[in-house]
Amino acid sequence: MTLRVFVDGGAGTTGIEILDRLGGRDDISLVTLPDAHRKDPAARADALASADIAILCLPDEAAREAVALAADWPVRFIDASTAHRTDPAWTYGFAELEPGRREELAAARFVSNPGCYPTGFLALVRPLVRAGLLAPEALLAVNAVSGYSGGGKAMIAEFEEGRAETAFRPYGLTLAHKHLPEMRVHAGLAHAPIFAPAVARAYRGMIVEAPLHLAQLAPGATVAQVREAIGDAYAGSPLVALAPADDRAALTLEQCAGGDRLDLFVFANEATGQLRLVAALDNLGKGASGAAVQNLNLMAALPETRGLRL
Repeated sequence: MTLRVFVDGGAGTTGIEILDRLGGRDDISLVTLPDAHRKDPAARADALASADIAILCLPDEAAREAVALAADWPVRFIDASTAHRTDPAWTYGFAELEPGRREELAAARFVSNPGCYPTGFLALVRPLVRAGLLAPEALLAVNAVSGYSGGGKAMIAEFEEGRAETAFRPYGLTLAHKHLPEMRVHAGLAHAPIFAPAVARAYRGMIVEAPLHLAQLAPGATVAQVREAIGDAYAGSPLVALAPADDRAALTLEQCAGGDRLDLFVFANEATGQLRLVAALDNLGKGASGAAVQNLNLMAALPETRGLRL
């Protein structure tokens, strides 16, 4: 018996990538709408009613409306918007983030897909908080750069139409980015980090960095303990891995581009007592569409990495 899946908002960047990963699978039957009916409430209602799982690739308010529309139907949801990422009634869809999270996702009706920047930040910081190496009251900063596909429709248009004036653009300068509540809540922090995102003249790819002083960690904490906590958190994961310690001088923005994996790094200078925790991912892969397909697989008791790009 095939799983009936409706991607609501399948014409957007995230939806297109999800459909590409689901295409050709014999265990998935896609519920589709003609282009002329994509925004027709009655047609969308019929599609939601006929699906086993709906993946919402919509603006926040439209995602809330879709969930309300299907309140009396058994359809399960994966919401790729920010609407439900800190809602306790929804299971946060970062499968590797907490022990037992895969089992929670398998049983969940409502799953919120993580944001791309939070995926990198949480992968680095949450294991340290959970291990007691980093206090919940810690004051952190996170620097990040994404391919321009992570900047929204207006920014994508600027780059693709040649109207972008620079190859690198910081944004989120109001210090009120929509990902901040998600970062704070799921890291287990008392305070949101200072978040400094930017986009570069590359379509996809992402680097997320959380710099730390050893003095910010628990008394006596060592670089080896930091590496151990992060490495142990993802031991055996098919998609997330901590790279061996090395002295490489640089990472590339696009090193995970086109794939669904998440590469983690701990760079340290014992003499200065400083660390740079770094995550590399594809903002459209593990940061969006790949995560949605991974969650779909877990919810449907299918092989976790089926359809993903390893």
